[in-house]
Amino acid sequence: MRNSLMVVGLIGVSFAAAAEARPIPNTGTPQTIQQLIACRAIADSAQRLACFDRQTDVLNQAIAKKEVVVIDKQRATAAKRSLFGFSIPDFGGLFGGGGDEIKEIASTVTRVQKDPYGALIVTLADGSTWAQQDDSQLGLPPEKGDKVVVHRGSFGAFFLRVGSQPGIRVKRVG
Repeated sequence: MRNSLMVVGLIGVSFAAAAEARPIPNTGTPQTIQQLIACRAIADSAQRLACFDRQTDVLNQAIAKKEVVVIDKQRATAAKRSLFGFSIPDFGGLFGGGGDEIKEIASTVTRVQKDPYGALIVTLADGSTWAQQDDSQLGLPPEKGDKVVVHRGSFGAFFLRVGSQPGIRVKRVG
């Protein structure tokens, strides 16, 4: 009798461990975070607290090992702005994803050059460099100190606008 109760007890423990260890569907949220959130579903307060303690330790270790990196929305937006114009994958919403896509940037010209074919190469105060992709001519080409706006067009195109002039098609090159 004693042996059969022990077997039932071990089976119960293994089911509980299996339930806790079952895979969590991939939602883009790291598994360590998902497991921490899953602790909320435990009804017994002592077990729930133990789960939270265990999972926060796991999360803390993952952060220390740089397996999980946490950034706030302000830093994510700054990163998106610095990458504006580059063709990069979404990386599963690495910088927050969602509807807060940057559609344009406003900056100041710090340098203007021409390539061997006469196309403009414009460097902005934020460090980005844009090369002209069309043969449009501006009435007044940009000069150092001019305010410009680079905006996203259709089909992945970008346009640089100086003042109220029509924009020229550009590509980010640096």
